[in-house]
Amino acid sequence: MTDKYAETSFGARTVGYGTRPAVVVVDFQKGFTDPTFELGRSPYVHKAVEQTSKLLKAARAQNIPVASCRVGWGSEKDIGYWKIGCLHKGWFYGDPTTEMDARVYDPAYDFNFWKNAPSIFFGTPLMSFLTTQCVDTVIVTGCNTSGCVRASIVDAFSYGYRVIVPEDCCGDVDLGPHQSNLQDCGRRYCDVTNAADVMAYFSRLNPSKAAAE
Repeated sequence: MTDKYAETSFGARTVGYGTRPAVVVVDFQKGFTDPTFELGRSPYVHKAVEQTSKLLKAARAQNIPVASCRVGWGSEKDIGYWKIGCLHKGWFYGDPTTEMDARVYDPAYDFNFWKNAPSIFFGTPLMSFLTTQCVDTVIVTGCNTSGCVRASIVDAFSYGYRVIVPEDCCGDVDLGPHQSNLQDCGRRYCDVTNAADVMAYFSRLNPSKAAAE
């Protein structure tokens, strides 16, 4: 089957890993990971949480920075024009939907903050954190792939980071949008790989020694 994108040089180059990675975790909060809630019933997201838990365990063991975000609002006035109906009720600061999933969140280690737009970068302190940590490579995990994950990939690319996306650490409501969006981002902005490959990369690093130098 002819690939029109490949014919016009999309995906012709790889990004590759740098030397100072960080893992960013997009929206793995209970509203998206707990079946009690309307947006928390996707088996694809549940699988991604399990894989991300393994990836984060490896990252923390290597002293690699981890930054995570949660979606929530202070009032109806700052919700914006989201077209997802359930986000307009029960997603305010302190509501159960905004609690981080304990499988992927370590409050003693992770840098965690609120966001109210799709990208983990937009209007958040993430850039300052990554700059302070001298990060050159951003590993993007989270949900949903076609929305907030994709927006985060594009922003990470736009800020000049090497962007790596372990496919099995991202999830969406349905499999089709997950696959098509990662395929498209992989042609343009990032290397799409898997958790095992990223963890092998972690094992080749010694961030603690690098930070001391």
